[in-house]
Amino acid sequence: MSDLVRLEVTDGVATLRIDRPEQLNALNADIQARIAAAAREADRRDDIAAVVLTGGDKVFAAGADVKEMADLGYAEMAAQSARIHECFNAVAGIAKPVIAAINGYALGGGCELALCADVRFAAQNATLGQPEIKLGVIPGAGGTQRLTRLVGPSRAKEIIFSGRFVGAEEALRIGLLDRLLPATEVYPAAVEWAKQFVGGPRLALSAAKQAIDLGAGVDLATGLEIERQLFAGLFATEDRTVGMRSFVENGPGKARFTGR
Repeated sequence: MSDLVRLEVTDGVATLRIDRPEQLNALNADIQARIAAAAREADRRDDIAAVVLTGGDKVFAAGADVKEMADLGYAEMAAQSARIHECFNAVAGIAKPVIAAINGYALGGGCELALCADVRFAAQNATLGQPEIKLGVIPGAGGTQRLTRLVGPSRAKEIIFSGRFVGAEEALRIGLLDRLLPATEVYPAAVEWAKQFVGGPRLALSAAKQAIDLGAGVDLATGLEIERQLFAGLFATEDRTVGMRSFVENGPGKARFTGR
């Protein structure tokens, strides 16, 4: 990874860090490609149990690089938007718990990137939003879909139609954020949350994430069938055998999983 996007791994927890603070971590095409590459690496590495997604102490990401897009036409943006979705889908597709640690602005593409995480911790002064409407466009990296699934259609429409900024307290209240902390505690708290999955049942965690994410986009009957098949499939894993045997012999919470 370049210095602008780094994947740092310590004791089973990876930090996917965007470090372009002089440009407010603007997500230009190069940064998007690097994020996608880091996400794919985090997904395939067996030494990574969970991922913390961060932009650093001052800003998470203040959106796409508008200067880069300003002169593009339809054909060019049709191609580039596919690459944008490829980047964000790579983050959302990490088959491990992913937590966003948000300081400062998470706007436009930055908010959409945070939406790709499973959980969001933020500083009490964080600001989120989808202001694309003020540029004459709509969110183009998943905002209309992921925000709606998180906070509901009515709230998502109000936020996207108005393009207004959402303060941290409101974001917590409507479910856009999961925890508020002092700015200096956001990243350490995110790492601590991620640590609980080190040595955990990797395949079961992946199956749980897949069941929830796939089920969110289908009817209940289909979602239940997805869950049923994933549940049954885990009975072919070593972790299931270890976990149930440990429960019977030693009680809950004492299993030592292998990730197989």
